Amino acid sequence: MTTRRSLLAASALAALLPHAVRAQPRPAQSQPRPAPAQPAPAPELLVEKQIFEYRGYRTRGGATLPNLRIGYQTAGKLNAAGDNAVLITHFFSGNSHAFGRYAPGEAPGYWDSIIGPGKPIDTNRYFVISSDTLVNLNARDARVTTTGPASVNPSTGRPYGMEFPVVSIRDFVEVQKLLLESLGVRKLALVAGGSMGALQVVEWACAYPGWVERAMPVIGTGEIDGWLLGWLDIWEAPIRLDPNWRNGDYYTQGRQPPLQGLAEALRIVSLQSRDRGWAREFGRRVGEGQDPSRRIQDRFAVEQWLDDAVVARARAADANSFLYLTRANQLFLNEYESRDAALARARAKWLIMPSVTDRVFPVEYGHELATALKGMGQPVQMVDLKGPLGHLEGVENVAQAAGVIRTFMAR
Repeated sequence: MTTRRSLLAASALAALLPHAVRAQPRPAQSQPRPAPAQPAPAPELLVEKQIFEYRGYRTRGGATLPNLRIGYQTAGKLNAAGDNAVLITHFFSGNSHAFGRYAPGEAPGYWDSIIGPGKPIDTNRYFVISSDTLVNLNARDARVTTTGPASVNPSTGRPYGMEFPVVSIRDFVEVQKLLLESLGVRKLALVAGGSMGALQVVEWACAYPGWVERAMPVIGTGEIDGWLLGWLDIWEAPIRLDPNWRNGDYYTQGRQPPLQGLAEALRIVSLQSRDRGWAREFGRRVGEGQDPSRRIQDRFAVEQWLDDAVVARARAADANSFLYLTRANQLFLNEYESRDAALARARAKWLIMPSVTDRVFPVEYGHELATALKGMGQPVQMVDLKGPLGHLEGVENVAQAAGVIRTFMAR
């Protein structure tokens, strides 16, 4: 409010200045012109974390979850027809905080650059929802609400561990649909998400073509083939090799969770998510106080950075949830005979955005998805994201496509 009042006062003063100038004996044009008043900055979009609960959810594999809980946040207002909704689906290590801030001055959501009042995904026009997935990686984060292996099994009073049922990307979609229906949503003007979020976008478009008007998969793929299945297995291997994992039974009081294995898994993901260009600032520089030429234990600067980057993340994450997430990714579109059989069901307008430097879902996966959809006669636009961040271009630098997204939303 202080900033707005100051700007209004400056604007009023600017309106008075020309009259004062004309009262001077010297010609008005000889006087310096006042600087034009700057428009007031848009207010911060504040959001609130809420909880959705559902009893007796039946997974696609046939198991029943007696008490399902996930967190979500919204912005904007749903119209009477229930068809101006936008669903944002998050990436592997993400959560529902895609836009806005939980309090003034706090960190914004990961896609805040494109979601908000007057932004490409305009919360003055659309009702925007983003939710935590089942088996969310950040199960120990106080701001994440999820149901997964770290949740308490009501029949035993203990965490599920490996007794939690296997879930798929389709299960994520089904739970999101239950949430949307509880909010009064009848149709989605857009489903958009990056990485694992892109898988959810494709699954949504194929499972519920009548719901999805527009689909925007970012840094994604239309299939998890053998090569990607292998990478997902490599991601989870350090957890399984950590002796503290105990086949998933580490929740008992007094037992240590497999933090070393989880941290190593996150190191692999962190590096694969970035391109070579990101690492140029490190080069072959050695870590502070280190000499790798003399001691095997000493580290290069990039190794130290990776160590530091994952320590805090590992403490907020759950190792079993990591394993359940990789399996959910491996089961992407598993209910269809083939990728094309799934895609043939979709009826959406598509905006596909791969990253040219992506090493998680290399750019050809996005191109192949676009080609397959075009071959089916579906309306497809494709924009390659560029930059040194690799896979993360679709998370941290998606605003480079802001103009394209704005035009896409107007179609």
